[in-house]
Amino acid sequence: MTSPTADNRFARPEIAVTVDTAIFTTREGEPMVVLVERAREPFIGAWALPGGFVEVDEDLPDAATRELREETGLNIPAVALTQLGAYGNPGRDPRMRIVSIVFWAYRADLNDPIAGSDAADSRLIAVVEALSSVTALAFDHGRILRDALEAARQHWWPGSVT
Repeated sequence: MTSPTADNRFARPEIAVTVDTAIFTTREGEPMVVLVERAREPFIGAWALPGGFVEVDEDLPDAATRELREETGLNIPAVALTQLGAYGNPGRDPRMRIVSIVFWAYRADLNDPIAGSDAADSRLIAVVEALSSVTALAFDHGRILRDALEAARQHWWPGSVT
């Protein structure tokens, strides 16, 4: 085995960083989550958590706030977001290796989202429906939504939500 040269010893495959947001509220006592319908491939037409790529000069919570605002018109400040975790399964996105940092928030006074940017639609969807087999969630957003729901439940959601 040869030792790495100065040119290739730090060579790595390209990896991108994204942010996703799980924003919860209730309507008539029913837990709801903000989802966007993807207007672009991959997963065109599928529902997803609002999110997107982090800019080179952008902090992660700021990126989450920006992407949420661009895709849904919702303006939730970065300080109101709680970081859930990082999701980096190598096959989670068919475009390339992408690691997503996920944030969540609960807002009792949440306005209805309005689609913008690369979202074909944006709406509040009942959590039970979002996690059912009826709703096709893009990427690994079903797993992320379940994890975010568990975190939210520990902070503000009494009782059991499936």
